[in-house]
Amino acid sequence: MEILDGKKVSNDIKDEIAAEVQKMKKRGEKVPHLAAVLVGNDGASLTYVGSKVKSCERVGFESTLVKMPSTTSEVELLAKIKELNEDNDIDGFIVQLPLPPQIDTQKVLLAVDPDKDVDGFHPMNFGKMALDMSTFIPATPFGILELLERYDVDTKGKHTVVIGRSHIVGRPMSILMGRKGWPGNSTVTLTHSHTKNITQIISQADIVISALGVPNFLKAEMVKDDAVIIDVGITRVPDESRPRGYKIVGDVDYDNVSKKASFITPVPGGVGPMTIAMLLKNTLLARERHRNSVSK
Repeated sequence: MEILDGKKVSNDIKDEIAAEVQKMKKRGEKVPHLAAVLVGNDGASLTYVGSKVKSCERVGFESTLVKMPSTTSEVELLAKIKELNEDNDIDGFIVQLPLPPQIDTQKVLLAVDPDKDVDGFHPMNFGKMALDMSTFIPATPFGILELLERYDVDTKGKHTVVIGRSHIVGRPMSILMGRKGWPGNSTVTLTHSHTKNITQIISQADIVISALGVPNFLKAEMVKDDAVIIDVGITRVPDESRPRGYKIVGDVDYDNVSKKASFITPVPGGVGPMTIAMLLKNTLLARERHRNSVSK
């Protein structure tokens, strides 16, 4: 069994991006600029956005954090997005989810300029991804692809089972694993809450990607020997023995499943760190595209 160490790989990617930024500085070019919009005071969102800002500092990006109160109206948020769309100094930006109930999330995501949509959530970017066109791939699926590639995990002709059909992870992952190329070229089964005989389907999988959000859902008896296990789930479970009163648990019963797996991602330290790293990579791609479009 080999651990797919997202923490190590994400640090490697950040070092590679930092080296590229240094080259840009030496050429006298503008460095990438990532902005994040945070509406409200959700604890998990504050932590996540804080990590993004620190990561920007590490690789040499410029970063802007736009904080808006939880009482912000949809009109006010859309006006801020329009402002960021028109700001030529900003290469990419993200709107941190979830948003307060008075704001239509879909309307907000549609308002983001696709050329600055480094989260890869805009329908135009999603559509390009589905058609194998050059675009921004959503950061978490992008990170999973990078892990599979860097650990040389064979996906060609394999049976991949994706658990969960969210627009952020499950659905894009099912498309990417079936695409022509590597990682890809696998036969994909997308499972969800209405899938019949889900245990039987999972037991046939060479690769399992679980993005369900149910702690310890995937048990050892559900997977076959030498399966590749990608755990995207992150859930806080109460644990009074921990200083914070909780622990982070994935979808996979790691202690037992790891004994059967050929490759497996831990939680934490697996897919999670890769998400921020690939957000930075998308921002670097956005800067390069903007530079190329100006030079034409």
